[in-house]
Amino acid sequence: MRSLKKTRRIQIISIAIACIVAMLSVLWFLPDDSFQFFRSPTEVVVAPPAEGELFRIGGMVQAGSIQRGQGTKVSFVVTDCYNAVPVSYDGILPSLFEEGQGMVGQGRYINGTFEAVEILAKHDETYMPAEVENMHEQQNFCAPQDAATTDATAAPATTG
Repeated sequence: MRSLKKTRRIQIISIAIACIVAMLSVLWFLPDDSFQFFRSPTEVVVAPPAEGELFRIGGMVQAGSIQRGQGTKVSFVVTDCYNAVPVSYDGILPSLFEEGQGMVGQGRYINGTFEAVEILAKHDETYMPAEVENMHEQQNFCAPQDAATTDATAAPATTG
């Protein structure tokens, strides 16, 4: 006959193991992009998301691409120096949002344009998201003088 203390210990360990197995099972069956913070413009161009799918895109705001419309409407191009995606947004931009700076936008990719519902910009002069920093290192991020060459081969820079 087992003691009550030993029986309780076995029950607690069994429940803990069952919880860990259940959690790992849930993580196993999640879609591959569930843990992705944002997609680069190249990822969006190469494998466009499903129409109406809410996701995040991140990259650099292309120099000379910001066009302000009536009211709070604005359009610009986000790039990773290999591809560019036009972005349209109707709302107030963060105060640190500007050309040549990193940004992350949340929204939907509709008819070749990313329609943002939220725009995030870097929060101080030294911050850069780890993903953007890694992208710079991996892709030997283009210098501003190379932007004109890249723009000619990238997606259209204007939005309608």
